[in-house]
Amino acid sequence: MEVAKAAAKLAREVAGTDRPMIFLNIGEPDFTAPPLVQEAAARAVRDGLTQYTQATGLEPLRERISQWYRDRFGVDIPPRRIVVTAGASAALQLACLSLIERGEQILMPDPSYPCNCHFVTVAQGEPIRLPATAAERYQLTAAKIEEHWGPKSRGVLLASPSNPTGTSIHPDELRRIHNFVGNKGGITLLDEIYLGLSYDETFGHTGLAIDDQVISINSFSKYFNMTGWRLGWVVAPEPVVNAIEKLGQNLYICPSAVAQHAALACFEPESLAEYERRRAEFKARRDWFIPQLESIGLPVPVVPDGAFYAWADCTEACRRLGVNDSWEFTFEVMKRAHVAVTPGRDFGVAETQNFIRFSTASSMAHLQEAIARLRAVLC
Repeated sequence: MEVAKAAAKLAREVAGTDRPMIFLNIGEPDFTAPPLVQEAAARAVRDGLTQYTQATGLEPLRERISQWYRDRFGVDIPPRRIVVTAGASAALQLACLSLIERGEQILMPDPSYPCNCHFVTVAQGEPIRLPATAAERYQLTAAKIEEHWGPKSRGVLLASPSNPTGTSIHPDELRRIHNFVGNKGGITLLDEIYLGLSYDETFGHTGLAIDDQVISINSFSKYFNMTGWRLGWVVAPEPVVNAIEKLGQNLYICPSAVAQHAALACFEPESLAEYERRRAEFKARRDWFIPQLESIGLPVPVVPDGAFYAWADCTEACRRLGVNDSWEFTFEVMKRAHVAVTPGRDFGVAETQNFIRFSTASSMAHLQEAIARLRAVLC
């Protein structure tokens, strides 16, 4: 966010010039909600469908989400096990508050989305970040979890595909992880908010297909292109749903009614076809952008199989620019190329100072211009 504020300030200064700021730092699709979703929102406002809903969300929306799991992933998730939330962030917070007691430890990979640590801390738990390497696809393995499991361990918090790396856990490895954790009486929390944006059939499967006791978090923000609508959901065993419902009633009352009525239109055939077209566009951007990064000295050790990120090693690029780490690199390229990126230290401490995260959620034209500017600075 500090980088974003600095980039926004510089953007105002260079607005109207021949080199306006290009933002590759925020993980937000450049696509907005498709037409049917926008129309459904306007209709909800016009018809006065703006009052409180039940804390677990509109029943028709829970049913549509359940049907989506059946149609896309072949898993049967009863609507009663789905809780609609005020974004995936609320889903993660509610799940952590429901399941973690004071002092219990949650294992997670380093690097990972920084807020995941804070969700655990808010629940008075202790996040334990375990270094994950390129050879491990920047994900935890069952062997590593077993090695670090202790008397205070409560479970794991994973993300597949992951932010910042865009890499997923192989289903066989996830099964081994879940089996080990389950045998210890622990919980498997799985952030799947980028699941719809999978590009490799090997990885594009929900963890719920392994075991319906996996606690899965998802969102309308990424695949469904509704970031500012603040709508997500969690799939959990029924006893956990009851706890989440009580907490949700007290902390949020309910998700946005207008956003929920709009989200019903996400599952219309026309909308789903549009989302698939956009998924293909995100893949095309990835396929073009990553080789270009490699060509200017910013290698990506593991090609992302999902999401819209590139986790690039900037060690050599830092030497070329005469800076010490990715934090300094970020501000140098912001100043010299007018390109905003995210420094790796946001995502952990395991050599993250050597990495930067690019978001490829911007248009192809912006990505091409960003590469041209970076090439001029680095080559």
